[in-house]
Amino acid sequence: MGAAAAIVLAIAFYLPITLLAPIGTADAAPVSHPVPTTVAPTFSMPPYGASAISAVGFGGLLAQGGSTKPLPIASITKIITTLVVLQQKPLKTGQDGPGILFTAEDQAILKAYAARDGEVYPISVGTTMSESDVIKVALVASANNYARALADWAYGSEAKFVAVANQWLKSHGLTHTVLTDATGLNPENTSTPTDLIKLGSLALANPIVAADVAIRKITLPVVGSIKNTNTILGKDGIVGIKTGTLIEAGSSLLFASRQEIGTRRVTFIGVILDGPTHPVIDTRIRRLLTVARSAFATQRLTSKGDTFGTYSTPWGGSSSVVASVSASVVIRKGTPITRTVVMKPVGIAKKGTVVGTVKYTVNGSVYSVPLKLTRSIVDPGPWWRLTHPGALS
Repeated sequence: MGAAAAIVLAIAFYLPITLLAPIGTADAAPVSHPVPTTVAPTFSMPPYGASAISAVGFGGLLAQGGSTKPLPIASITKIITTLVVLQQKPLKTGQDGPGILFTAEDQAILKAYAARDGEVYPISVGTTMSESDVIKVALVASANNYARALADWAYGSEAKFVAVANQWLKSHGLTHTVLTDATGLNPENTSTPTDLIKLGSLALANPIVAADVAIRKITLPVVGSIKNTNTILGKDGIVGIKTGTLIEAGSSLLFASRQEIGTRRVTFIGVILDGPTHPVIDTRIRRLLTVARSAFATQRLTSKGDTFGTYSTPWGGSSSVVASVSASVVIRKGTPITRTVVMKPVGIAKKGTVVGTVKYTVNGSVYSVPLKLTRSIVDPGPWWRLTHPGALS
């Protein structure tokens, strides 16, 4: 074969190989960004009794103060009583339920509780009141005789109710809570703030209880007009739950507040046990809720167009890699945020092509934002291909 023929043959093979061969991928270079950080506020907890506050769905307590030992819970007991009665005699929203007959025994219980300075409301012997209305009087007006009537009616006696209630507490993880009666008049009904916050969640999850503890005022047969004993209901997003008052146990309140923070509704549940007076603890609770709200924020993770990397090609092409959308999340301040940027190998690609993701991990949840090219990565052209055969795949 002559030299000229060899050259022609070489060119015949070289040109298709170089002009049609795939090119290599562009080099990816992530761009460093500071990870968002926040600072949690400091809570000032009451110097008396026991207290705690939490935010549902955010894990653990926001703050806790005072005694960690079980303390008397007074009429907060009535939340437990209602939930245990509804286990035995369930109601659906809007139902009145069966009638509860008031007897001479109920009248005697009323007189006995009144003699102990307990909160009581009138009954009419020989008449019936619906289960739904009896529950309302027990929860809204905190009537001890109505709570007792519920327990006796559902379980046959207070003693039987107490046995079931204590099993119910254990089965729901309230292992530091003990009941000795259905009303809370006995100071030996005790619990801890952590248990009571769990109880608050159980109460809000029950549509009957959640609706009744949010009633500010209602008129019912026999008892007439009654007002909720929770005087800060409706303030600072407070939707209940239950007051408690005993000479031996001071003033207490298990409370829940729903507040809009950014795009998320956050439910706060807290409690103060054994406070000086209800006005004092009401003021303290409202302060706690102000701090609790400030403990959360809408944290911007990315803004659309934020640069997270670049691609560069051997033939001089380049493109930035940017967030395709903005992303934010409501977080508890002080929660650590981690970020991972993943950019896949890219050859020829059009502007806007998704080439990776940036992932943020916040409190166990992962938020992903697609990353895209700001410019097209185009073919280098025949001359570059012919003169850089070693860069071809």
